Amino acid sequence: MNRPNIWSEQKEILFEDNHLLILNKPAGVLVQGDNTGDEPLSVKAAEYLRFKYKKPGAAFVGVAHRLDRPVSGVVALAKTSKALSRLNEMFRDNKVHKTYWALVGKCPEPTSGHLTHWLVKDPIRNVTKAYSERHGQGLKADLDYQVLGQAGNRFLIQVNPITGRPHQIRVQLATGLGTPIVGDVKYGFLNPLPDVSIALHARQLEFEHPVTREAMCFRAPVPEMAHWEAAQTFYTV
Repeated sequence: MNRPNIWSEQKEILFEDNHLLILNKPAGVLVQGDNTGDEPLSVKAAEYLRFKYKKPGAAFVGVAHRLDRPVSGVVALAKTSKALSRLNEMFRDNKVHKTYWALVGKCPEPTSGHLTHWLVKDPIRNVTKAYSERHGQGLKADLDYQVLGQAGNRFLIQVNPITGRPHQIRVQLATGLGTPIVGDVKYGFLNPLPDVSIALHARQLEFEHPVTREAMCFRAPVPEMAHWEAAQTFYTV
């Protein structure tokens, strides 16, 4: 059996033990399967584990959280049902600290702050609308942000979402700050990126190991793409 291409250099693997597989997801890859039928990260990970450990049957891979398809960065997968159950609980109870990097076309004002919106998702169009006041069945969404600095002709924003809503960062930056993410034409950026990704990257995950209870922190380098190149100078931040 050939090793799946995504694992050819193992650059995507940030950490692995008996219970966790932490990956740096490339933009354009689904985390979990959908109606497109495209092979998701969870299946690629199961193939990798089956190949690595020479398993005769399918390997267990549990998905506790997701990143949008055009988004890159840290994804935590569970290799055991115990780890998955506890990870699900930690994500549900907001006990996982998430840090994202986003490139935008102009510097937002103010340069740091807190955003609160009520989000309503249109599942048919796969787009989320943000309201500044309580709205119908809208789900409350909170995030903190700060501008790290100028990265080439863009501005790099660090975002710490407090809740985990569909398209939350994308729609809150576009609606609350008037700064859609580079490449995100769905939420107002004028032009797509050549690879049809968006310049949103799940930079870091911090949580307590679901089994050993050890404090864990995982950072993912940004993609090796031209639009992210200038952001690498902020790696020490």
